Amino acid sequence: MASYAVRVKRDIARWVEQGHITPALAQVLGADIDAHQRKSFSFGSILAILAALLFVAALLIFVAANWDYLPRLWRVGLVFAALAAGYIGGAILKQRDHPAFAEALWLIGAAGFGGAMALISQMYHVSGDEAQAVLVWCGATILAALMLRSAPLTAGAVVLAVAWLAMVGLDFWASTPFPYMFVGLAVVLWAVSYWTDSQPARHLILLALDFYAVLLAIELNMFVVSLALAAIAAAIFAYAVYRPAEAERVAQLDGRLPLHGLIGFLTGMTILQFAMIDEIGVLLFGAVVSFAGIAAALYLSGRDSRAVRWVAYLGFGCQLVFTYVVTLGTMLGTAGFFLLGSVTLAVLAWVIIRIERRVNAAAEGAKA
Repeated sequence: MASYAVRVKRDIARWVEQGHITPALAQVLGADIDAHQRKSFSFGSILAILAALLFVAALLIFVAANWDYLPRLWRVGLVFAALAAGYIGGAILKQRDHPAFAEALWLIGAAGFGGAMALISQMYHVSGDEAQAVLVWCGATILAALMLRSAPLTAGAVVLAVAWLAMVGLDFWASTPFPYMFVGLAVVLWAVSYWTDSQPARHLILLALDFYAVLLAIELNMFVVSLALAAIAAAIFAYAVYRPAEAERVAQLDGRLPLHGLIGFLTGMTILQFAMIDEIGVLLFGAVVSFAGIAAALYLSGRDSRAVRWVAYLGFGCQLVFTYVVTLGTMLGTAGFFLLGSVTLAVLAWVIIRIERRVNAAAEGAKA
């Protein structure tokens, strides 16, 4: 976003020099860009956060290795000192205008909270469910993100929520109930992401909901859930394409909501085909619908989004391979399938070439 703001300001300066706009309007536009640009992390900030996480790992491993040699009071003191250093130290650095290192220390505090639960549970021989501990860890991280208004902490909370979902949802042999509450947790995290302005967290939430839909399909009914997911995702894609301004006000994903609509659609159709893998007619119908959806996505949004194009290409390739493997030796036959595949590839190649030419032409026109 920062590079985008710089490019727009350069264009504004050029427009002033060419007399297209007045200096007063240029000043207003520049102030609006400064007010609305998303605070992004530089490469150095990312390195600082990674260094903080590595420091946490080293500290926890060191403490765990020497756990038996430390008095109990020292153990508890070290745990709370690490938490205080992370959160309080981060707040101090934030006030002194060092946001990257502040976020790094807050991540240390959040990671230290999870380590503290494990170490104290070991010290006092507290037994419990690991998944529930991760859920508590997620709740504490959400609270910290709210209080500190931290975007990285919000993303970290989403990662912990997904970890809890995987631990419970993939434990097929346990008697634990299905984690239906994940939807409510996702809604809470989405609301928190507005407060903390965490766009990465919203991306992760949408991807996590696709994963949740897969688990839900396995739990309830693969046919019904897959159709519902594909239909909802297609509706989201259409809404994002035909009502982009309204969709962006809700999603705030820099125009990338169509990408998630396409991913959800392909996920739903893939579940459907796996569910109907023995029904060749339904399988082929699903393949045709998938190819049609991919073509529609390329036509409606591929010109404006490279990510949509690449996901569409990948989805087409996976769909083609899956259909071939399943139908090999059945009514299509190998030769017939290759003939159909060659025609389909030729048509898709023609569409892709035209889209890429339009994209390149639009880019050259913008530079001119």
